[in-house]
Amino acid sequence: MTTFNSSVIFLLVTLCLLPLTAYSAGCDCSGDDSGRNKTEAHKLHAAAIFTILLASAIGCCIPALGRWFPVISPEKDYFFLIKAFAAGVILATAFIHILPNAFDKLTSPCLPDSPWQDFPFAGFGAMVAAVGTLMIDTVATGYFSRRHFTNTAAAVNDLEEASVGAKREHSENLRIHPHASHEHAHGASMVVNATASDDGDSQLIRNRVISKVLELGIIIHSVIIGISLGASLSPSTIRPLFAALTLHQFFEGLGLGSCIAQAKFRLKSVVTMSIFFSLTTPVGIVLGIGIASSYHENSQTALIVEGLLDSVSAGILVYMSLVDLLAEDFTNPRVQSRVMLMLLMNIFLLIGAGLMSMLAKWA
Repeated sequence: MTTFNSSVIFLLVTLCLLPLTAYSAGCDCSGDDSGRNKTEAHKLHAAAIFTILLASAIGCCIPALGRWFPVISPEKDYFFLIKAFAAGVILATAFIHILPNAFDKLTSPCLPDSPWQDFPFAGFGAMVAAVGTLMIDTVATGYFSRRHFTNTAAAVNDLEEASVGAKREHSENLRIHPHASHEHAHGASMVVNATASDDGDSQLIRNRVISKVLELGIIIHSVIIGISLGASLSPSTIRPLFAALTLHQFFEGLGLGSCIAQAKFRLKSVVTMSIFFSLTTPVGIVLGIGIASSYHENSQTALIVEGLLDSVSAGILVYMSLVDLLAEDFTNPRVQSRVMLMLLMNIFLLIGAGLMSMLAKWA
């Protein structure tokens, strides 16, 4: 749970930083206050909290139902199609929704020319986040693998010692008990089976690290978009954003839920991670409502904090979608050996990326 705990800490730090965006840093750029209707806006906010919470939970829980309904089990071939679709959604979220926002905020005319106009901070932040995610990914995988294999090696040594003892006893009693050869073979097979299980355990550890790091990248963006929705008091702005974010969170939940299902966590961990993801955007909306009276989206602090967090989120999601989701599945032997499955995965990838890209018109 180390990686998951770090994501909780990162979320708390994000929630502490974002209220700073409510205060202007001396920029006279101001937002458009036309069309504000506080009463109507709060009604839409309440509906958004409930609807987005429900959509996030449903999206995240659908893949997990494979525990009880084998037809949607991660072991089935068409689960690759679900993951390809989800990876396309996450990739489009990073490139179409988040990264352009980061560039817009960090190159805003409301920021000083130096250093914000002199250096591409958004691209730099995404690059650093992608490299950092690679480091976390490899270090976490290596740590958990070494810990697991240490325990496995100890168990195998115990089995080998037992096997040697059985072999000695077998040699002494073979003439008296001919069936002892079967007992020895059984002991040896236990050692072989324990060693052969290492590959499956390595993949399971890998899937668990992927799911936790992916959730870390998603929650950053989810909190930010929730604050943007909650801070708006214009019903004409909230309505399309409300609808788009409901679909957005459902698709992202589907992607995260697919990774969680493959990781085969205990039920308690699955529920905890699903609830955690489902609450991030509603919490962001509540926080946005709380700072709406003093929030200035074009203040220097708001632009810098949100722009940097957006760039970091984009870098994490680009890495996770390309390396840990798409490359992992497209190089899987089950996929490589089946041309039709690979073709369908490409189609579902394009559909997922295309649908999420279309939502950029409203959110």
